[in-house]
Parts: sequence; structure tokens; C-alpha cells
Amino acid sequence: MNGNRFGRLFQVTTYGESHGPGMGVVVSGCPAGLELDEETIQRELDRRKPGQSMITTSRGEPDEVTIQSGIQDGYTTGTPIGMTIQNKDAKSGKYEPFVTAPRPSHGDYTYSAKFGTRNWGGGGRSSARETVNWVAAGAIAQKILQQEGVQVKAHVNQIGDIEAPEVSFEEMLEHTEDNDVRCAHPETAEKMQERIEAYQEEGDSIGGSIYFEVRGVPRGLGAPRFEAVEARLGRAMLSVPATTAFEFGLGREARTWTGKQRNDDWEFGDDGDPVPVENDHGGLQGGITTGEPIYGEVTLHAPTSIPKEQQTVDWETGEEKTAQVVGRHDPVLPPRGVPVVEAMLNITILDFMLLGGRINPDRLDDQPGEYDTDYHPSSPRNE
Repeated sequence: MNGNRFGRLFQVTTYGESHGPGMGVVVSGCPAGLELDEETIQRELDRRKPGQSMITTSRGEPDEVTIQSGIQDGYTTGTPIGMTIQNKDAKSGKYEPFVTAPRPSHGDYTYSAKFGTRNWGGGGRSSARETVNWVAAGAIAQKILQQEGVQVKAHVNQIGDIEAPEVSFEEMLEHTEDNDVRCAHPETAEKMQERIEAYQEEGDSIGGSIYFEVRGVPRGLGAPRFEAVEARLGRAMLSVPATTAFEFGLGREARTWTGKQRNDDWEFGDDGDPVPVENDHGGLQGGITTGEPIYGEVTLHAPTSIPKEQQTVDWETGEEKTAQVVGRHDPVLPPRGVPVVEAMLNITILDFMLLGGRINPDRLDDQPGEYDTDYHPSSPRNE
């Protein structure tokens, strides 16, 4: 099975199934000299883990990470970083009715049609639980980018037909984690919460979207056509389970703008270089970064695992039957999707910065105060 690796220089390879013994990820290409511990990874995993509120699945997974390799005396060595997260609360019995009767709108039948078999417990490899690996890898990328002055932030900007007004990047940083919905506009968050709970009580689910923004990205990253930054970001975002649309800049709104309206005039910035006046292109022109903020939106459909009765067929018996998915599932995906989207943004942007020579791919440059004065074999200070 292919499709388990993402990235070119900063490579992320994942493994594991939803109800298997555990999940795992190998990160290759992390430069040596990054101070890193499990607590750094755990902070991001805690934002994604199940059971954190009444509008998430009640599956009781602590998602505790163990770093298996690539670290010596608290610093990365430049070798592959292996991490594992054990599955502690898998209950596969509730999925037995769907071994040969696919749940509506899941990957059950397509997986079986392709491979002739599948791990049916909890959806196996196709489960969104697999994104725990992405968040673990993204935490490493995030720490490197933060040292380079790059910030990534996202928030839930729409649930159903309830849409939040525009918020600033600073408001996203300050308020996204203030509520269970992860919407940076508190008043809208309350309305979203009520709507989600209403669908939850009905045994149904609802979709929504996540707005993201990346600041501090240097100009000149990317290349035209197939290595365009938006092309790689599109691949990253559309890989997130349940994603049905990825937009950047004006997104869908661009179809209603004339060329004159959309074209960004140029002016000289504070550093004397040309900068676009409005940034309607979302920080990207010709597939290459302009140095302005990259922003966009990811749309996620409603969770497909719902307790309402639905229709399916049993391909082994040839019978039509009623399907009722009984288990522990999220009634909405964007709130737990925020750290996943941020993780993939961090991974993608870091990969471009390594490719563009903005970061030494072998070792991080020494910076005053960055490392302890104590001896660390993997610290550039002691080489």
C-alpha cells in the first residue's frame, strides 16, 4: 500500500490502524540540533485527542507519545525520529456487522474492492485517528518554524450555516483555544456549540470549515506548476479526512471578481522591495511566496458515522439491509481538525524552506541563547 509518506526533504511516514495496537510516525529530514522532548509533542496531541469535550467522541485515548529514536540528550541528531502512540480504548465488536456490509459514505467497500481485504475495526487505516501521527510530526515542524519567525494559526470559521465574521490573526492566537468549538469569535462560538449539540441530540452530524493563516513566510519559496506552493498545500489539505474543498486567497469568491478588481497593485515595502498592496492572492503569485501572509480555508463534510438508520447491502449474502452505526463518534469535525490543519501547514511550509535553502537541512544554525551551556553531544555549540 502506497500513499503513506508526505514531503520531500522533511518526510513524514506513518503507520497504524484505528483499532490496532498503536499508531506510529517516522520523521526523516529534521536537522540536527533541535531541542526536543515528548512534552513538546504532547501539547499538540492533547489538542487533537478524543474525549476533550461534549462535542467530540467519548473514546478514551490519552494519546501519550513515546519518542523511540532520533534524540540524544534532548536534541535531535539528524537521524529519523520515530514516535509511537498506543491505542488504549479500541472496541472493535461494534463494527462486526459491517465486515461485508459497507457503512454509507465510508471507505469500507472501496478498500475491500482494491485490496480484497481490510482492517474493519474502526475503519482501520482510513480512520481519521491516523491523523494523530500527522500532529506529532507537525509539532516538530512547528518548533523549527517558530525559531525562524514563522507562525501558523487556524480557527473554525463556519459550522453549518453559522459563519463567524472575519477575525484578526492576533484574535486567532488569543481566542481559538478559549472554547470547545475552537472559533476565535466568542459570540459565534456559542451559536455553533448550540447547533452542534442540536444535531448530536438528533443522532446526526454537521459539516463546517477551518480558516488558516501563515505569517512570516519568506518570499521566493516554491516553483511554477507542479511544485507550486498552493499545489503542495492543496495536496496536504485534501489529504485531511473529510476535506471536500481547499481554497487560498479569494478562493471561490475569485470567480465573481474582474481582472482589474483581483489584480494586486505593487508598492514598495519597508525594506524597499516590491510588495502587493492588498494580498488578494493569499501570499502566492505564480506558485511562489510573495512574503505576505498565506491564508485560506478548508471545508470538512459532516461525519459519516451517525446512529440514524441508513441503507446498505451485504456483498456476501446479496441482501439489502439497514445500517445503524453504533459507537463513539464526533458530531462535527472542524474543532478537532484545527490542530490537524495546522500540523500539515507546518510540515508543508518547513519542507519548502528546507528545499529553498532557508534552513540548513543537516543542522540548525547556532543562535545565541538557543542552546544550554552544558555539554550536549548533538548541539552545534559543542562541535
